[in-house]
Amino acid sequence: MLTCFARAFFMLCLGFVASTAVAADKRGCSDHPLFPTRMPDYFLADCKMTAFEKFDFFVLKGPKHTETGKFFSLTYNINDRKNEQSGLAIVRNYENAITKIGGTIVASDPQRWVNGKLMVDGKEIWVQVEKGNGAIWLKIIEKASMQQHIVADAASIGSDLKATGHVAVYGIYFDTGKSVVKPESKPALEEVAKLLKADAMLKLWVVGHTDSVGKVEDNMQLAQARAEAVVAELASAHGISAARLKGYGVGPLSPVAGNETDAGRGKNRRVELVKQP
Repeated sequence: MLTCFARAFFMLCLGFVASTAVAADKRGCSDHPLFPTRMPDYFLADCKMTAFEKFDFFVLKGPKHTETGKFFSLTYNINDRKNEQSGLAIVRNYENAITKIGGTIVASDPQRWVNGKLMVDGKEIWVQVEKGNGAIWLKIIEKASMQQHIVADAASIGSDLKATGHVAVYGIYFDTGKSVVKPESKPALEEVAKLLKADAMLKLWVVGHTDSVGKVEDNMQLAQARAEAVVAELASAHGISAARLKGYGVGPLSPVAGNETDAGRGKNRRVELVKQP
């Protein structure tokens, strides 16, 4: 995830001392690239990575804060209890590490836990560190929308167009803030192309939609660029005449769900096809 330069920079920023003569890490476990060193005399007792998961981050008050994306869970145990670090020392170390690499502290209990947020290569990452009894629990979410593996086929897309005049196609992917169509979009685009090839008279407006995060003006431009990118991809990779397609961007102006949750924002980030008269 990180370049060699970034990894070296992060290692310099972390105020931890590499541990020696400790119990062996659990087989298959390794430190997360954001935190390549650890508190002294701690070893990795357990680890877990899930491609898409949700996690409830601690808050000081109010409703729980939930994020979704690629999930990492690391458990560090102390090798010798006489070397166990205090909660304050652990929290302060991670607070310093997070802020020195450009992150912000969202909430903390100085003796028990800290939550932070940072951006790495355009990706939003949430971190929670908790002091346990002889343990440190590190939870990380790399925010992302769930990949839609089930793609509507040409027949269902055509049926929705006939019934309502428009259809959302959720299998078209872009990186956050970018307008380059990702390779994972191929199955969905193939179905759209199949529909267009089956009906030579069909013309479509390709409409880009975004969530409401960020400035409206930026989202309008991004939506337009994404719509045009889909048109270009259908023309260049799938043999559809560009004259049958026109891209427009409406940004966050036509949501289908609330923007207060990841699930809602994910539904709003979409490409819709609208049948031209």
